Amino acid sequence: MYNIIAEIKGIKYKSFFNIELEEINFEKFNINICSAFCSIYTQKGKFAISKWVSPKRTRSYPFERVYNTLGFSKKITVIPIIKDEGEKGDRDFIQWDTISLMSLLDVYVILAYYNSADINPRLKGKITNQKFNNKFVKSKIEEISNYHSSALHWNLNQIKSELSSIVAKAQKAYNTISRKTKIKMHGKMGVDKFKSNLDYDVKNFMDNSRIKAQKAQNRETLTVQPMESLSTLTKAKITIKNYLGGYYYLTTDEIRIDDRNIYLIEGKHSKNNSLPSISDIKDGLLKLILYSNISSLRLNNKRYNKIPVLSLTSDNLKGKILSIDNNKIISLFINKNNFKDKHITIIDILFKEAKHNNFIVEIKNPKC
Repeated sequence: MYNIIAEIKGIKYKSFFNIELEEINFEKFNINICSAFCSIYTQKGKFAISKWVSPKRTRSYPFERVYNTLGFSKKITVIPIIKDEGEKGDRDFIQWDTISLMSLLDVYVILAYYNSADINPRLKGKITNQKFNNKFVKSKIEEISNYHSSALHWNLNQIKSELSSIVAKAQKAYNTISRKTKIKMHGKMGVDKFKSNLDYDVKNFMDNSRIKAQKAQNRETLTVQPMESLSTLTKAKITIKNYLGGYYYLTTDEIRIDDRNIYLIEGKHSKNNSLPSISDIKDGLLKLILYSNISSLRLNNKRYNKIPVLSLTSDNLKGKILSIDNNKIISLFINKNNFKDKHITIIDILFKEAKHNNFIVEIKNPKC
């Protein structure tokens, strides 16, 4: 198993899939009824907001939601500190590396909690339609609007001074939800252990989260995800250290080694359509932001050049193109595959983003 060690000194990236966000007056803002990403305006200025439905990064494309806010100077994301679906469902906790990644992208994190829910009518013993404490979220937005330090400083301060108290609020809220719905939640022990780690030492929280991230990394290297269709099964662990002291334990979907070059490949696959969905593409692009900003990369103590690649595959495609191909080759590929206008637009924007940010996009049939 390859184990790549990389370092990032800073983030420089320009996103091209910028969409017009819905604008909401702060006075009327409700985190529970706004879209997954929007903008709010106050007397202090305008902010981009995204929200997660779970602390777990693999649920509901949270990276796409964050990506859609990157064009704003001040970006906020709202993440539930805990999500408990009931004793017969999942329970997820916030992880340090999620917060560290948001800090790296200069995104202010609001660690929020759910304080209401309904009985799941389809799945016995579970709750659904969980809603954030909107008053709490708005109070944090107001704090950020008056905050003049970096997202990194804000996020670290939230962890050090407020994380434990927010966990307690979440725990109390789930006790209330349980009484009202008559749905039993997961045992108190898990939350108490999570909270005690925070009370004891923030570094403990960071270390425990990294251990979990490393375990997830190890599991990921043994798994082929359903949205991946790879020409090889050469996965690799990649541990990225950033200038903030954060560590990211990731896996590449695929790597290729060519002399002194390592191709770091993030793969997205579609079985039925000519291209993966725009949500999948944006989800992949957030990892490409990291890969394209790697300043140094080593494998077995040997330095390599990194070449980040976003690989989009479909069984319906004929042939292959790269974003670095000339216009004639790209046009022939598009005509051969009878792409719809919306797909042609996506390819055009995606190739511009790749060229500007120094990575490669390949679009191909997985057999190529």
